[in-house]
Amino acid sequence: MKRKLRMPRRALGLGLVAAAVTVAAVTVTSVAHAASSNSGHYSVHPQISAPQSMQSGAADAFACQKRPIDGSSGRARCYTPQQMQQAYGLAGLLASGVDGSGKTIVIIDAFSSPTIVTDLQDFDRDMGLPAPSFTITQVGNVPPFDIDNDDMVGWAQEISLDVQWAHAMAPGAAIDLVEAASDSDADIFAATKYAIDHKLGDVISQSFGEAESCVDPKLLRQEHALFAKATHEGMTLFAISGDSGASQLDCTGENAIQGVSSPASDPNVTGVGGTTLNATDDPDGTATQPSGTYLGETAWTEPLFGCNPPALDFPFDLNCSGGGFSTIYRQPVWQTPLVQKVAPHGHPPARGVPDVAYGAGVNGGVTVHIGFLLTQLGFGQDDPLYFVMGGTSAGSPQWAGLIADADQIAKHDLGNINDDLYRLARNKKAYAGDFHDITTGNNDVAEIGGNGFSAGPGWDPVTGLGTPNAANLLPALAKSGPH
Repeated sequence: MKRKLRMPRRALGLGLVAAAVTVAAVTVTSVAHAASSNSGHYSVHPQISAPQSMQSGAADAFACQKRPIDGSSGRARCYTPQQMQQAYGLAGLLASGVDGSGKTIVIIDAFSSPTIVTDLQDFDRDMGLPAPSFTITQVGNVPPFDIDNDDMVGWAQEISLDVQWAHAMAPGAAIDLVEAASDSDADIFAATKYAIDHKLGDVISQSFGEAESCVDPKLLRQEHALFAKATHEGMTLFAISGDSGASQLDCTGENAIQGVSSPASDPNVTGVGGTTLNATDDPDGTATQPSGTYLGETAWTEPLFGCNPPALDFPFDLNCSGGGFSTIYRQPVWQTPLVQKVAPHGHPPARGVPDVAYGAGVNGGVTVHIGFLLTQLGFGQDDPLYFVMGGTSAGSPQWAGLIADADQIAKHDLGNINDDLYRLARNKKAYAGDFHDITTGNNDVAEIGGNGFSAGPGWDPVTGLGTPNAANLLPALAKSGPH
């Protein structure tokens, strides 16, 4: 499945420390041909606003931080790293020295970004973050970036979001950006296989997906075996549940069908859904609560437009949290009985998606520096101007950062965390302390007859188990062994 990513027509609108960057090109012709030539394409769909200006040199200096979360201003609220760290309970752990040090986060993306190195440097400069060890590994023949290629532009936006916000949640972790030669299933598989075979890192983030029914069955079997190998060796895998609610685009990319996203539906992967996060803003430091104090969340559906499949109603294609039940994978034992309680009547025991959630709204989105877009709009590449970005693709890299932190606490890699996530959730006391349970909202989609699911107490096929309270959840996961 291949679709073009476009910026919405309607906008929602210190000294430089250089990171250590290594770029390596890897030839993997034999691996790239491991999948059938009938394989499709993964899609990315990062939601993005017009550029937002910092009003001063402080991180709490964006006008968008003050906008109402209910969308009544017609423009998006934004959050900085410090606010997200506070909202999801990470700030105290960071202050104690838990920052992912000694761990490496692998980001899988396609194509490349011409400004990712300076984007990360500018992000660190403006947001007060340390420079990480940053490696770019190109697997296969990655073509030169073409600003006129909408597909490449979309992936380059995704690269900036993934790299900057994995770093924001684990400032001490190294980052290895692995770039596939294209967004075809075969090339993405080749890049992922290289990362796993060479154990490039401890946690992998995959901010892409397609309808699981559109993945070539042979490739799906190869991918499942590869993911099993990764988790056996201690790696933790994340992928997004998608931005199309209970629907996915069909294999032509032209119509909506009910379904869940691959690779998030694989039981070796932790699927990440989306919420709209409401947290405080305190730009002048006078409030009694820290900036970013958690106020509440709902299942992600953009209040300005509602839920629909990406690109079908462009430009009104701001969407909602993907979720539902797999038609390929049976329900893992660790999802029982939490998932069975909310499965549709008569539905066979199936893998439920997502497992967890994270802030995903553009209204309530995160600030991202994208230099090549700034130059296209007539600004300087390194100007302190930031786009507000959202989508479930914002959650996968942030969860990856959190688990790098948990790996540091544990002093070993956690591997597949799904068993432990659901075990903790089955204990009502632990669940209340470890997660924010999201109980309002839905992912109904008109284009599939209004079908979808509602958020509710405990696990649901919109927000999974909920969002993390890292202060409690990460130490709890760290007590477990690798799975």
